[in-house]
Amino acid sequence: MKSASIPPLRVDPALRAAAEGVLREGETLSAFVESSLRAQIEHRRTRAEFIARGLAARDDARKTGMYHSSDDVMGMLKGKLDAAKASGGK
Repeated sequence: MKSASIPPLRVDPALRAAAEGVLREGETLSAFVESSLRAQIEHRRTRAEFIARGLAARDDARKTGMYHSSDDVMGMLKGKLDAAKASGGK
């Protein structure tokens, strides 16, 4: 696949200096920007999926009339956590 380029980005000199200041050894500014772009894309996709699941759960609860209290949910989560700790976190 042929590669494509991202449009040039004009930033404040302080922002560029801050970015250069956190580069890892051998890392280029271009690699840092690409990595940041990939991470932000993944974050936004994950967030959109999370919101879609939440809206679907809301709609399902409205449709079925089945709701769960926060105490019930926290109890279930605590049970799962306790079981995971008991099994060594596996």
